[in-house]
Amino acid sequence: MTSVGDDLRDDLRGDLRDRMLGGWLGRIAGNMLGKPVEQGDYWTRARIDAYLRRAGALPLTDYLPEPADATDRRALRPEWEQCVRGRIHGSCRDDDVDYAILGLHLLETYGFAFSTENVGELWLLRLPYLQTFTAERAAYRNLANGLRPPLTATYDNPYQEWIGALIRADVFGWTCPGDARRAAFLARRDAALSHTGNGVYGAMWAAALVASAFTAPGVRDALGTALTVIPASSRLARTVRRTMSLHEAGLSWEETLATMEEETAGLGWIHTVPNAAVLTAGLLYGDGDFTRTLALTVRGGLDTDSNGATAGSVAGVLCGAAAIPEQWKEPLEDRVRSAVFGFDGVQISELAARTVELAE
Repeated sequence: MTSVGDDLRDDLRGDLRDRMLGGWLGRIAGNMLGKPVEQGDYWTRARIDAYLRRAGALPLTDYLPEPADATDRRALRPEWEQCVRGRIHGSCRDDDVDYAILGLHLLETYGFAFSTENVGELWLLRLPYLQTFTAERAAYRNLANGLRPPLTATYDNPYQEWIGALIRADVFGWTCPGDARRAAFLARRDAALSHTGNGVYGAMWAAALVASAFTAPGVRDALGTALTVIPASSRLARTVRRTMSLHEAGLSWEETLATMEEETAGLGWIHTVPNAAVLTAGLLYGDGDFTRTLALTVRGGLDTDSNGATAGSVAGVLCGAAAIPEQWKEPLEDRVRSAVFGFDGVQISELAARTVELAE
């Protein structure tokens, strides 16, 4: 005989499975959407929208269209042919997805009591050096030369506050559904290998944001909860609050991004702070709609594939896999390409199921 309590637990577990798969699908779809135009010093908001107009793809409701002319074709990243409508057959390899997979493997291998040193050990064992970039490559080189954390993050590393640690944080949110503070603590331990300051705060904020998405009534509430885990006086927290205040004041998405671009000028297109403004705006103006959230976030420019991936993860958790429109899911063919040793070709549904086991 099945009790009401058993039924409720089954319903909750089914909801967790759907939301977890939504997070993985959203991360991969958002990454694929932004990957062709991941060059923020060239692919500005204006250039991205001009590309979409030439291809007849505004409003954006699907993966990027094929380039309409030779100039656009030359400007896209070399991987564009694997990432545009009609050409996608499973996800192409990207570090934004590699680190989610590596984070899952980290928790499966060492458990939730993993150390920052464990993170470094796993990088050396599972991740090719040439598939790391900026702060991660500096930390990898420092590890190989015998340095230990926190020196791996600070020695000869000018990228300490860039976005790399933030893109590694989703798995800590997925495995701590509804527990923003615990997710942030795990993300901080991971981020300390390669980042400091706002680079670490970005990882903590992203992990808390994903964790909050499982239980928050809406995206604004999730953003508010995520702010509680980082120092209120940090530039990251002030930037996120400012973006939220402009949205609340009734400014358009374009006006909000123009204001934030001016206020974060000079940091560069891969720094955590300006990208957090683009991501926050995409989530707020997307207002829970999966397609609109991905489209606005990627059209916001800067580190388009990283921002698209995190926005997709949050939006996917909020709505669940079943509610994600088919044009985003079907081309992925439940398959991931990955540089992480032993994971190339893994099924997205398997990754989600393994993440649910950790979360429970």
